[in-house]
Amino acid sequence: MLDATIKTQLKAYLERLQQPIELIASLDDSSQAQEMRALLDDIALLSDKVSVRNDGVDKRKPSFAVTRPGTAARIGFAGIPMGHEFTSLVLALLQTGGHPPKIEAELIEQIRAIPGSFHFETFISLSCHNCPDVVQALNLMSVLNPGISHTMIDGALYQDEVNERKIMAVPTIYLNGEPFGQGRMTLEELIAKIDTGAIAREAEKIAAKDTFDVLIVGGGPAGAAAAIYAARKGVRTGVVAERFGGQVLDTMAIENFISVTETDGPKLAAGLEQHVRAYEVDIMNLQRAEALVQGEDGLKEVRLASGAVLKSRSVIISTGARWREMNVPGEKEYRGRGVAYCPHCDGPLFKGKRVAVIGGGNSGVEAAIDLAGVVAHVTLIEFDKVLRADAVLQKKLFSLSNVTVITNALTTEATGNGEKVNGLIYKDRASNALHTLPLEGIFVQIGLLPNTDWLNGTIALSPRGEIEVDARGQTSLPGVFAAGDCTTVPFKQIIIALGEGAKASLGAFDHLIRSSAPA
Repeated sequence: MLDATIKTQLKAYLERLQQPIELIASLDDSSQAQEMRALLDDIALLSDKVSVRNDGVDKRKPSFAVTRPGTAARIGFAGIPMGHEFTSLVLALLQTGGHPPKIEAELIEQIRAIPGSFHFETFISLSCHNCPDVVQALNLMSVLNPGISHTMIDGALYQDEVNERKIMAVPTIYLNGEPFGQGRMTLEELIAKIDTGAIAREAEKIAAKDTFDVLIVGGGPAGAAAAIYAARKGVRTGVVAERFGGQVLDTMAIENFISVTETDGPKLAAGLEQHVRAYEVDIMNLQRAEALVQGEDGLKEVRLASGAVLKSRSVIISTGARWREMNVPGEKEYRGRGVAYCPHCDGPLFKGKRVAVIGGGNSGVEAAIDLAGVVAHVTLIEFDKVLRADAVLQKKLFSLSNVTVITNALTTEATGNGEKVNGLIYKDRASNALHTLPLEGIFVQIGLLPNTDWLNGTIALSPRGEIEVDARGQTSLPGVFAAGDCTTVPFKQIIIALGEGAKASLGAFDHLIRSSAPA
């Protein structure tokens, strides 16, 4: 099952096991069960601390549990965790076997102290790059707290269950049999949802913080670069972010980051955070900014959704952007039930079905190409008279036999049967005629919207809602700077955001040394 290279690497990892672990398989006569048995046998041969039992009685077959001998299993895999999920398997083996997790001691104690009984189930696809974060976080929580258990479920393997629960996006998380969450969630986010007192405790801690010299709002590439440049100047630096890493976390392949031939979003985001944490930067994650206020004392105040207020001599806004929605009837109603925004994550759930991609730019055409290898048919709908994607992508798209391209068309409605999408309606912009397209999935790829709603009336915004900045990143409010995809700077690229974050930070420092504001 495992090739020689992977076996060698895994054997080295398993040498870190401190306690014996047991793999309990629940198998049937399927070919997938034979693959699973081969995988588990391969693992057991690599360490004398790993044993395998094939007498499991889990209702999902094939599946297996990872546990310590003589203890109740709290981690399960209903599927063969290869692809993106292989790392989830390796971490489950190591952490169950006593290898310490690489998280802060305070977070470990918080997990251990959560009262109650929580059984999580996460439906994933093996091609989903967001799913492993959820699986690994819930597995770790299960290792640390005996009241928590978790099962990863491969939606492609358990299609009947996916259809029965009407799951049309991954990762989809259930808690004790009820819907709990959908999409990428970090360990901190998952903990906050079940540890009900965490928000109030964190707000109290944040409110007690001293005044910052530079406070960065947003933790994407621009925010990370701004934090590093500020910290290197020796000034008191803080980062408040709704989700450290930002939209990069949802980006699959990155091949235009100069000096790095190829990487992916989660890996790059982890590297950014590691670099920031190498300096004395106060990172306040899972915090949403709701208002920016100019204080009477000359300080800037950032008010958070939690109720806490942070003060700083200067502020850098790097809140990035989010997927643009179609804003048509049915889109919100059927989000996660046929309307999707991540073709790579959710595409496998539409195997053999008909889907549409909305948008003819690079992201839309790339999505259509990816989906064409999985679904029965793709219809790409573009508002303009021509596609705007790169020529090489268009050439590939038009070579595919199961793709139809409709241009000069406006999507007017996502239709459904009350439970899931069953089609869309679009208008031919030349004739104004309406057409109905029967299908099972709609993937929206029409660009980005800046996350600046909370700044209306505070600083100057462009008609598109982007923050207007000058050559130094300065906004219309002295001492407030901005960088990245939330600004008027053209070309929304990771590498540009990094440079703009550094520039805004240097601008903020220049403001500080020339300002008479109190320290």
